[in-house]
Amino acid sequence: MFKVMLFLHLLTAIFAIGPLVHAVTTASRGLRRSDPEAIAASSRMTKIYAGASILTVIFGFGLMSSTSPYTGKKVASFSEPWIWISLLLWLIAAAVSIAVVVPALDKASDTFALTGGESAAGTETTPSSAVARVAASGGVVGILMAVVVALMVWQPGH
Repeated sequence: MFKVMLFLHLLTAIFAIGPLVHAVTTASRGLRRSDPEAIAASSRMTKIYAGASILTVIFGFGLMSSTSPYTGKKVASFSEPWIWISLLLWLIAAAVSIAVVVPALDKASDTFALTGGESAAGTETTPSSAVARVAASGGVVGILMAVVVALMVWQPGH
């Protein structure tokens, strides 16, 4: 069961979290080009991959409860700090993706669609502020996920 859980955990990390980080870190491109279709696609991808990243966590919990064929011991315990820190960082990254990036992209997409690619005068989200918000949030998500990977590899205290 260990190898199945490890395979599924790594597979979902590569095919869910990897694209999530890519989507949020490149979403500002559509904003810079004032391209409502690209902005909407980035928003949709962020929603899909943020939701799919839950599978990585689920398979990670399954992996933790497995017995290592190499040591004969349980892979990890919920009491280990690197597990909880990783989970917390993933939760923050997913929350930033859903609560900051997606609303900024959706609002910009709607604004650009209504105004034909121009920002509406007096709107709260100007193109430059939306670009800054999405780019900064995408950077935060990327850094958080990189720290999670580092914790998974080095398992400090394990």
